[in-house]
Amino acid sequence: QVLLVESGGGSVQAGGSLRLSCAVSGYFDTRNCMTWFRQSPGKEREGVAGIASDGTTNYADSVRGRFTITKDNAGNTLYLQMNSLEPADTAVYYCAADPNRCNWPQLIPSRYVYWGQGTQVTVSS
Repeated sequence: QVLLVESGGGSVQAGGSLRLSCAVSGYFDTRNCMTWFRQSPGKEREGVAGIASDGTTNYADSVRGRFTITKDNAGNTLYLQMNSLEPADTAVYYCAADPNRCNWPQLIPSRYVYWGQGTQVTVSS
């Protein structure tokens, strides 16, 4: 069984920063694609940033240049560094993992099988 556990969410003022972490455990090849999604009340879940097996990254236009996705050397933890946060970034953030390797991390929820429970990020103006 694969378990993903997010942490690092919280409340911050606009312009501030947060770093989310997603710890991966279980039978999982950490070279597989992993992605961060977010969901606000009344909105669909949207892809934020993904990282492929070779380290290639993909970002939503709304966060490109502000957010950075990385994995630690062992690949057991996925990170999302969020800078210059805006109120529109307020959402529950989820990490997700693909059971397969990929060359391009698609920001499509249906691609991913394993999901964390989410961590709340609130940005006030």
